[in-house]
Amino acid sequence: MTAVIPPILPDETIDPWGGLNPWKVWFFTVLTASLSFLGYISVRIVGARRGFVLSAIGGSLVSSTAVTMVLARTAKLSDDSRPLVGAAALGAAVSVPRVMGLVLLIDPAAIMAIGPPAATAAVMLAGCGLTLLHGPHDRPLLDVPASNPLELGPLLVFATIFAVAATGSAALVSHFGNSGLLATAALTGAADVDVAVLAALQMGRDALPLDVIGKAILMAMAKNALCRAGIATVLGPSSFGAPLVALTIVAGSAAFAVYAALGPA
Repeated sequence: MTAVIPPILPDETIDPWGGLNPWKVWFFTVLTASLSFLGYISVRIVGARRGFVLSAIGGSLVSSTAVTMVLARTAKLSDDSRPLVGAAALGAAVSVPRVMGLVLLIDPAAIMAIGPPAATAAVMLAGCGLTLLHGPHDRPLLDVPASNPLELGPLLVFATIFAVAATGSAALVSHFGNSGLLATAALTGAADVDVAVLAALQMGRDALPLDVIGKAILMAMAKNALCRAGIATVLGPSSFGAPLVALTIVAGSAAFAVYAALGPA
């Protein structure tokens, strides 16, 4: 993945808008999958029977959306949804520093644009999650999906989606300017926040101001959080979906308040 494929890929854009660089697509794909692999390892080590909270946190390093789906289905079989909501909130909190870590690895300067509001949302979610988990309650088993993110199949799927998103972002930016990137971030963030973040970062500060890139990343994270809340509402009982929606709104509102108070980076 890292020694054979990259040398044979061209390290230059091959589309008219300057968005599709095959070498960058594969490099970012492997980098993102490597971060997810940390969560995969933790899920494999911890396992469902050693703690559903730890499984949810580790699984969120791979896919917080998948963890939310599992928790929502588990809540239908549980008499007490409170700990499951708490685990979902903690998983959502973990997904924030995961994105921040991705930003730090690719463009450290961009962390200044997203750090304060993103950290605010993570703290709010973690605090609410720990509060809901406090006290005696049933501890259900949680079978978190643990597919190896470094398998070739998932890598190729991710790379294809990212390539399409990167090309689409560049095309929209060339025609509509900053609003093109924000529109792409909102659309792709609903399906995969990593794709949206990478598409924004690969545009580079030569093409767009840092505050626009930061706004696109935050928009993708917010859209992904809202989609998780929607999944919780559709797949889980109201005792699970409603509190998670409320927590998402509270955390998002706090993050927006910090962003508005600090202004553009």
